This record gives sequence, C-alpha cells and structure tokens, in this order.
Amino acid sequence: MLRADLHVHTRYSPDGLSHPKAVVARCQRVGLNCLAVTDHNTIRGALAVRELAPFMVIVGEEIRTSRGEVTGLFLQEEVPSGLAPGEAARRVKEQGGLVSIPHPFDTFRRGSALDRVGLEEVLPYADVVEAFNARNVFAEHDRAAQRLASERGLLVSAVSDAHTLGELGHTYVEMPEFDGTPEGFKAALAQCKLVTRRASRLVHLSTTIAKLRRLWR
Repeated sequence: MLRADLHVHTRYSPDGLSHPKAVVARCQRVGLNCLAVTDHNTIRGALAVRELAPFMVIVGEEIRTSRGEVTGLFLQEEVPSGLAPGEAARRVKEQGGLVSIPHPFDTFRRGSALDRVGLEEVLPYADVVEAFNARNVFAEHDRAAQRLASERGLLVSAVSDAHTLGELGHTYVEMPEFDGTPEGFKAALAQCKLVTRRASRLVHLSTTIAKLRRLWR
C-alpha cells in the first residue's frame, strides 16, 4: 500500500523552503512512499527529488495560467506559465500527463485558484480534483471541490500542498501500488482512502517569509 502526497513543493518554488534531500529524508521518516513534486512553473525540483528518492516520485508542476493554477502530473517537460488554462491543460495531456485541479475554490489564495472561466476551460481535460488541500483555510472549499469531482466523475486526492518539511506526513492518500504509468495511477487512485489533517494557518506565513528571503537575496 502506498502513502502518497500528490502536491508538494521544494525550494525550487519561489515560496518553498525545503531542499530535495531533506524532503526525501522527511518522507522516509513519516512513512510517505509516493510523492508528486509540483513546484511552481518548473519540474527541476521534481527531477532533483526523483534522483535522490528510493521511492516513487511523480514529476509534476503547478502551472500559473492567465486565470489561476493548473497542476500537471507525469510530465516529461515543463509547461510554460502565462498560458490560457485550457492551453496549459492541453499541453499536459499532449505529453501523456494527467491534469489535477489544485484548491479550486480557495478564495483565500486569490490568483492561485482558477476563476470560474478558467475552471470551465480546464474541466474537459481534468483527471483529478483536490478534494482536500491541507492549506485551505475553510472546510467549505474542500466540500465544494468534493461536489465538483462527484458531479464530473473525476478522481479525488488529499494533499498537503507542503511548502515546509513539517507539513509532510499529515495529509495524504492511501492507495494500492501501481505500475508507474498514468493509467495505472488512475486505477489505483480510484481505490484510495483520503487521510486528512488541516495545516496550521501559520504555514502561510512561512511562504511569505520564503518569498521575502528570495527578494532580499
């Protein structure tokens, strides 16, 4: 059985603090054995973690589009930021990847969640909806995501959206092992159990600090 966190950041994100080596060590300590590394607008962090990890690492990217963010999983190459949401999702699918919709209704993170128009553009390409994002402040946003997935017949995930090491290991999905392919992943995720724990609101302060550090440097 896998314990998979399908939305994790490293220091390759401008608001991330975690070194790839430290991410791997933390995962081994807390029992995570499948990870999707989804740094903002780059797959470099995912590739770095995959090179170090003795467990499965899915190469992903949280892509900033013109109307909010879209996550690509099982990527071979980066998808550029700034595209229309539908175009970004299409480019993920063209390289054999899967499209996940991150924190779709979280109004607390303005500019990150897809707006209504962007969401409608992405839904025809979508495979997964984050039914629980540990960094969402309000539980009703997770419930709205769950309803969306149910109405559209989409797979669901529970993710930490970790930007710091301490967030890893509290929220994840338990799912059967799979063959490493996107189709195998979808079949396994369809049988998943969501393990959820809300992150402290203070974690948002850590991302602000990380951004300020980068500016200072």
